[in-house]
Amino acid sequence: MKTYLTYGFYLAFASALLVFALYFLGLHDSAEKLGTAQTVQTVVGLVITVGGIVLGTKARRAEIPAEEAFSYGSALGAGFMITLFATLVGVGFNLLYSTVINPGLTEVILEAQTVKFEAAGMSADAAEKATAMVRKMMHPAVQSAIGFVLGLFFGTVVSLVTAAFLKRAATDEVVSA
Repeated sequence: MKTYLTYGFYLAFASALLVFALYFLGLHDSAEKLGTAQTVQTVVGLVITVGGIVLGTKARRAEIPAEEAFSYGSALGAGFMITLFATLVGVGFNLLYSTVINPGLTEVILEAQTVKFEAAGMSADAAEKATAMVRKMMHPAVQSAIGFVLGLFFGTVVSLVTAAFLKRAATDEVVSA
């Protein structure tokens, strides 16, 4: 359990550092820069997620004696547990970030979404209704729930893939000292 907590925390912490880097670089200040921030966060966030799950799963595998198998299911379970703890910590961080550290981010996101609606040729009335729906979805509680579900989903997908490479068969050899 300690391995899952440790690597889940590291994964969430690295993701939080990425958000802070984007924030301090000013990429969360305007709708024009938000697209760049989202692209960087997606690409670098995927690298952080894969790295965290791989390192954590390897650490868990190292705790199992070589004589015992570390099956696909064991590797998947380790990846999922790391994802679970990372998602829980990450949801807490995102809640803190969006309500205390950068409460203006919601307005920047709404502005960027309005620009997208206008570029798609929506009428002013339709764009206003769509923006109202987006505003409801931007409530911190809704964002936390969505973040939890999506975090678990994507972390599990990464775990499904990495588990195929990190499983280990049991060895029959006994090392004599």
